[in-house]
Formats: sequence, C-alpha cells, structure tokens
Amino acid sequence: MACILGIYKIAQLTYSSATERNDKNEAAFFHWMFPNGNKQYLGLLQLLLHFSWIWIGVIYDEVESLEKFVMELLPLFSQNGICTDIIEKIPISHYLRSWSFNNSAGEFSFDQNGEAVGGYDIVNWVTFPNLSFLRIKVGHIDLQASTGISFTIDEDIIEWPGIFNKIRPLSLCNSHCSPGYRRVEVEGQPYCCYDCLRCPEGEISTQTDMNSCFQCQTGYYPNKNHNICLRKVITFLSYEEPLGIGLATSAVALSFITALVLAIFVKYRNTPIVKVNNRMLSYTLLISLLLSFLCTLLFIGQPRRMTCLLRQTAFGIVFSVVISCLLAKTTTVVMAFMANKPGSTMNKWMGKRLATSIVLSCSFTQAMICTLWLATSPPFPDSDTESDTQNSVLQCNEGSDFMFYCVLGFMGFLAIISFTVAFLARKLPDSFNEAKFITFSMLLFCSVWLTFVPTYLSTKGKYMVAVEIFSILASSAGLLGFIFFPKCYIVLFRPEQNKREQLMKRKG
Repeated sequence: MACILGIYKIAQLTYSSATERNDKNEAAFFHWMFPNGNKQYLGLLQLLLHFSWIWIGVIYDEVESLEKFVMELLPLFSQNGICTDIIEKIPISHYLRSWSFNNSAGEFSFDQNGEAVGGYDIVNWVTFPNLSFLRIKVGHIDLQASTGISFTIDEDIIEWPGIFNKIRPLSLCNSHCSPGYRRVEVEGQPYCCYDCLRCPEGEISTQTDMNSCFQCQTGYYPNKNHNICLRKVITFLSYEEPLGIGLATSAVALSFITALVLAIFVKYRNTPIVKVNNRMLSYTLLISLLLSFLCTLLFIGQPRRMTCLLRQTAFGIVFSVVISCLLAKTTTVVMAFMANKPGSTMNKWMGKRLATSIVLSCSFTQAMICTLWLATSPPFPDSDTESDTQNSVLQCNEGSDFMFYCVLGFMGFLAIISFTVAFLARKLPDSFNEAKFITFSMLLFCSVWLTFVPTYLSTKGKYMVAVEIFSILASSAGLLGFIFFPKCYIVLFRPEQNKREQLMKRKG
C-alpha cells in the first residue's frame, strides 16, 4: 500500500520514528510522528552516563531496522565506556517518519526530513502496593537544542523501587577503582570488567577508574594512600637537630682542647720534651689539627656556594699538612738516628730544611689537586630528591667525584708512607720513641679512613655529611691523643721526666 500511495504522491503519516528507506523518491512522501530513533538512543546514552550505568544488557530482534543499532550505536556506547552483555531476540516494531500540524496537545512540527520535531520525556513510574501506579516526569531530552542534544533530569524527585532499597541502583560489572588504584583488564572479560591494583611505590592516581598511575613531580612524594602528592620536606644537616648539635659540639670541644695543648707547648717551649724532634713541626701540627676540627663546621648548616667550594678543599689541604708533618717528624727521627752513627755523612740532611721541604712539597701537591678541582668541576649547592622518599636533602654536589677521590687518595698515599716509616722506626732508642706514638696514631687514622669509604658510599643525604665529619673528628682526635697527650702528661704531672738526661736514656 505504501508503494502504491507513493506512486500517486499521496502523503502518508506513520505512527513511528524515522527509519532508513532505499527509495528516496518514495520516502519523500513519508512523515513520521515520532522523532528520529537514533536520537532516542543518544538520549538513552546520556541517561546511562548520568547514572553511571555502564554494564547493560541489550535485547534486540534480527530485523534490518535494528542492524544499524547493533553495527553503529553499540560501538558508540562502547566509546563512551558502556559495555554490553546478554543479547536476546524478541519481536520489535518497525521505525517511522512524518511532517507537521497542530492538534489538541499543541503544535506538532516536522523537519526537512519529514521527522517529528521534539524530544523525549523521562518518566518515573511509581508503583504502589495496591498495584496502582503514578507517572512522574523527572526530566527531558531536547533534540533541537543548539548544542545538539540537551539532557536535563531532576534526580531528587525520583522514587526508586523498594527492591533497590529506595536508592539509585548500580549497573556495574565490578566496583569502581578508587583513587590510589588503577584498572587492570581481566582476560576473557569485557573491558568494563576489571581488577583494581594499588599504584606502585612512588606513583599515584587522583581519579576514579584510572587506567594507569603516574609519578609525582620533582619535589613531591605520594601519600600512603597513593592518591595525592605531598611536598617533600627540605632538610639538611643543621645546627638545630641533635646530630648536628652533637657533631658541632664535639668539633668545638676538640678545637678547645687542641688550643689548650698548643698553649701548653708554647708555655713550655724551652723544655726538652717540647724541643725534641723539631718544635716548629709540633706547632704546625697542632695548628693544622685545630683547623681540621674547625673545618668540620663548614659541613654543618644549609649548603651555600662558598661553603661548598671551601669545605672539601680546606679539609684536603689541612689534612695533608697534618700528615706531612707526621711524615716529616718520623723522617727526622730516622735521619737523626742514622746521622748519629759513627762515620755517617747525612748531617747535611738534618734540621729544619728537611722537615720544611717535606711539609711544603706535600701540601703544595694537594693544593694543586684542589686548584685543578675548583678550576674544572667545582662543587656547588644541590638537592637530592631521590634518596629520601619524603625529604628533599640540600647538599653540596662535589662536581667531580674523581677529583674528590683524588684528594682522598693523595691523603691515603701520605698516610701509608707515614705509617710505614713510623712502623720501621718504632724500635729506635727511647730518645727517639715518638715514632711509636706516630705508628699508633697512623694505624688509627688509616683504620678510620678505610672504613669511611664503604660507609660513605652506602649512606645517603645528610648522613653522608655526618659520616665524613665523624671521620675527620675521629682521626684528628686520634692523632692529638696519641702524639701530644703523653707529652702533656709529662710536662704537667711528671716534670722530673722532662729533663735531657731522662730523654737520652736508652733501653738496657
């Protein structure tokens, strides 16, 4: 009938929504009383997204009019995060198309395609125990909105059935992944069925159902729930914390003790025990030890450009002077003993010239290494944001680790030579027995710095600085105690032994 009427160009009103027709000339005389069905599906999509119903079942019939829905609209649903499960076949009506007029319900118009202009009401059917029901309009889908499809709904007036406990029902394959978790696909299941895994260490997720986690920006770290980033606390070895206070107090106390020993040596400078083995070397050694204690204060506090430039170089040069003084004292002892042998021709090497040449040459070499370091890759203030999860550690970047270990290596070289010479001279007569104390002090010195390297490399942040400060204080205190305390004891408490006759006694 529709084909016959179309031949005679008779307009036809169809009580359905628009469908596809192959014959465009024939379709021109069709007018559908319902809006385009595809737009109804788009409105349905908006409704599903509003209620977060992403796990739905689809019922359709294998008729030509619904093939478009299965082929085109279901992928559209999938693109918007809605997946389907059960598909069954039931009889369904056909689609329609029409034009425009007025009736008792109001103005009724058609667009240029003969499709009804309008929209869809969203209706809430409320059922009562006596099987009566109430129709409540809760929203509207406007198909003619300027932005495409306008979707409005008043969720507060919706009455959900008692079977849902009067609350909005869920249509999910599984619960949402909360912030701090990420979605992981389950093999063999639709994409909206997934597991939730906690974000790995160092990463967060800030939204629901995120597919992946991400790292915090530099200077921040994840909280324990892995859902927000917290700013890292800026920290460094300071004078306010117990560790910094303890190290600084130790440095000042040892500096005071060294200054006191120096004052004793200056006061009793003309006594035999002070004059033996070069009095000026003892002064130089005490002043260098005093500076080594004080230079540790450069390591405490917030790193600055100047302190970063000075602390390692000052420590390297001062300690080289200390070790070279010990080497000079030990060498002087050996040379003095050999020169006293009958027929010895070594007198020309004795005296201050030998000690001065050893100290100056060793110190100058270390100074050249430090100068090269500062000229090529000088240390600079930096921050370590990786070693500590919750703290950003301010520290001095050494610039060149190679040059830093060159400085330590040269000191180690001098220490080994000094220890070797002192060890060989340990059995010299009593008048020259300072070599024994130098041997013990250098043994302690070498032990401290041999344990320093692996400990330094295995620690991070401000504790690296603390390890180096402790090594400087411990080794310097060992030198001060082994070499000078026995002499101070004799000077202050055994003055009868501070005589030339006593010092010249030999072992029987």
